[in-house]
Amino acid sequence: MPHALETIQRFSWSTVSITCLALALSLAVPSATPAQAEEATDPGLAYSISRGGKLYDNWMTVLKASKPSETHPAWPASNTKRSGDVTWRCKSCHGWDLMGRDGAYAKGSYETGIKGLKALDGGKPAAVIAVMKHASHGFDGLLSEADFVDLANFVTRGQIGFSTVINYADKSVTGDKAHGKDLYQTLCVACHGLDGREPKEMDALGALAAGNPQEVLHKIRVGQPGEQMPGMHSLPVSMQADLLAYLQDLPRE
Repeated sequence: MPHALETIQRFSWSTVSITCLALALSLAVPSATPAQAEEATDPGLAYSISRGGKLYDNWMTVLKASKPSETHPAWPASNTKRSGDVTWRCKSCHGWDLMGRDGAYAKGSYETGIKGLKALDGGKPAAVIAVMKHASHGFDGLLSEADFVDLANFVTRGQIGFSTVINYADKSVTGDKAHGKDLYQTLCVACHGLDGREPKEMDALGALAAGNPQEVLHKIRVGQPGEQMPGMHSLPVSMQADLLAYLQDLPRE
């Protein structure tokens, strides 16, 4: 057994060696410049699209903003089934699928006759921002410049063809349910449980996916406003479809 002093000496030399190594590494690797540090913390386009999708869903919840008490001035008088703050949500006029009168909102309680946003896919964000700030939309003063940018990025860079995933006639979904099960039990089960009945304050995922697959696909892609649910729009659309297809097989009550 080594003498106590010898042990201390060995420990001390080890400590010195580690310290010297750390110092050498710090000298060998240059510090990040201010520009590099800013670039490293820039959330980027993927974050902007995901946040923009949540704003599109319900900007009031995302921003913790007061809800408008009046019905949006662009809401058609022909639709008396909806009124008040819900008419200020982008999705209420243009649909979860961004197809407006040509999509799922061609009929039902959200039928408005307002066109969708498909023509803006791949367009210039500045043009979208100009429309949102126009008096016809009335969002100037309600949203920040960053909010406008995120919404515009979602509209111009975050669209997919919902009809390539969902059969609008019967609401069925094209997807590999077995793969969707693997995705669900890896990405979603911690919050929603194995049977999709969590959290208790929301409807069962099976019922939501069967009743309104367009809404569920939107939330799969960008997340739920006001919650920690992650957006998955960076995953291949086929994987999103697989997950949605599996959700339709979960219990509905």
